[in-house]
Amino acid sequence: MRWLPRRRWVRLVLAVMAVLSVVLITKWRAAITRSRQIPFQPFRIAGNLYYVGNSDVTSFLLTGPAGHVLVDGGYAETAPLIVQSIGKLGFKITDVKVLLNSHAHFDHAGGLKELQDASGAQLWISEGDAQAIASGGAHDPSATFISRYPAPRIDHRFRDGTTVRLGPLELTAHVTAGHTRGCTSWSFPVRDGDRELQAVSICSLSLLPGMSFVEPEKYPGIRADFERSFQTLRSLPADIFLGAHANFFDLHRKLRERAGPGDPAAPFIDRAGYLDFIDQAEKKFRQKLAAQQRTGAPAP
Repeated sequence: MRWLPRRRWVRLVLAVMAVLSVVLITKWRAAITRSRQIPFQPFRIAGNLYYVGNSDVTSFLLTGPAGHVLVDGGYAETAPLIVQSIGKLGFKITDVKVLLNSHAHFDHAGGLKELQDASGAQLWISEGDAQAIASGGAHDPSATFISRYPAPRIDHRFRDGTTVRLGPLELTAHVTAGHTRGCTSWSFPVRDGDRELQAVSICSLSLLPGMSFVEPEKYPGIRADFERSFQTLRSLPADIFLGAHANFFDLHRKLRERAGPGDPAAPFIDRAGYLDFIDQAEKKFRQKLAAQQRTGAPAP
């Protein structure tokens, strides 16, 4: 067998890399398109808690007499749809006084600037994700050229355990890092008739491609962050299970279940599903960590 000249080998490798890049970008864009299956009808989850996100990427509205709190801004392109959803429920975007975020990725932080401009709300961001969000994703280690977004103005930076208050509304930040450095899960009480339900919206426990939990770690301390996040989330009292993506808490199944008679909030009161989600995420983490410890390199 004759060996190809070095120059031809280089050209062949470059050609293969170009084809692979096109395929990967095509799949990435297709995934983004699927996650923007909109419009999506907003609805009340329980009491003063409403869903105003799209079919995959979530946004939650918590209403109160002193103004409202909006958790997560979706994509840059879907910010107007969040505004429309808030209006469909009979509320005004200008009554949103606080904007919160789960993490710095473009599908959750992309719409923050437009929502901030439309509402005049104060934006609270964790210290771990503040640099990434202030740069519109440019300083996010997992960012790519197609995952940048308009940079919002950060009004407040917070640490783990901070409680954000607006009138009687209280939302507590739990920095459950790993997916990003400042990934924040939010817990808050929801008044539903004569009962008070504790809601928890999980940021994310998903493992991104290229995440290394052995030396060199994706970022220093990422393994310890994931370990701490599993422990933190299990310790929280969670009646209503929410998350940054609809599939985390089986949104579409629960919507079908609530169409029948009975308490419409019942499908979302799901402590068992909440704990199972954490268990499954930790199982995947343990498997990937074990694979990396065997090979000394990031597992695919």
